[in-house]
Amino acid sequence: MSLIQQSSLNASTLYAAVYGHPIRHSASPAMQNAGITEHGLNWRYLAFDVLPEQLTEALKGAKAMRYVGLNLTVPHKLLALDWVDEVDSAAKEWGAVNTIRFEGQSEVGTWVPIGQAEDPTQFKNIRSVGFNTDAEAILKSIDEDLGLTLKDRTCVLLGAGGAGRVAALKLASAGVKRLHLINRTRSKAEAVSSDIRSKYPEVGLSLDYPEQGTQVDLLLNATSLGLKLNDPLPVDLGAISMKNVLNAYDMIYQPAQTAFLREAEQAGCRTANGLGMLLYQGTAALEIWTGRTAPTETMRTALHEHVYGKLSAL
Repeated sequence: MSLIQQSSLNASTLYAAVYGHPIRHSASPAMQNAGITEHGLNWRYLAFDVLPEQLTEALKGAKAMRYVGLNLTVPHKLLALDWVDEVDSAAKEWGAVNTIRFEGQSEVGTWVPIGQAEDPTQFKNIRSVGFNTDAEAILKSIDEDLGLTLKDRTCVLLGAGGAGRVAALKLASAGVKRLHLINRTRSKAEAVSSDIRSKYPEVGLSLDYPEQGTQVDLLLNATSLGLKLNDPLPVDLGAISMKNVLNAYDMIYQPAQTAFLREAEQAGCRTANGLGMLLYQGTAALEIWTGRTAPTETMRTALHEHVYGKLSAL
């Protein structure tokens, strides 16, 4: 299907979307619509700013309108866990949902993904299934963008919300030696720490910054601080010197270089933003919806063009 054909909406067009607050920075529509076009699907991927108190209504609306599926970003990943009808093993393990697939029940009782059905309007019963594609994506991006294996490393993680919780558990599962969980609300960090202790007792845990002078292999920002121009730094530079940090990763990808990454780069750290993580969680989501292998390079190029401009596209 050509771009011209794909741009024509009609009564058979199916929809997927990302919900978040804020959402205007999202590059997911550029990436997902490129993948959808490559597959020749009569779909559209949209982005909606949804307030936390209106998330349930928005989820019900997508379900009633037979959306193919949804992606969820800040601050909805934890809230959606209790809403979906079914939860896959990864979402259960990591305790957060970032991808939802809607399925319809056939006449013989089987559940068929909306995006893989010949006629989604036939379904009277619709259910939602929650997935988590963040966990694998973060490790893949750290390995690819920083060339860093995490076994036996010392890591400092900023943020213990939905994305931070998943990152913390995944870092622990990768065999980090020591993990420092830093969060403004200490009780959230304590809850994540408790989960890690029960699942990965061999990991050394702390809710404070390392002692001054300690070499830190990875400093990872999983907070939303940096999305806005006037945001404060997510890291306390009085508690940790960036000169002792080898690698800095920011889950934020737009702006492409946050103040946090600028600070890290000036101190000599290797740095990466969250574009790689977005790519791999996005390709996994498209595969969940379509049942097909995602066109990774097409989606990567669309992301780079959206964030960096065409001259910087890979």
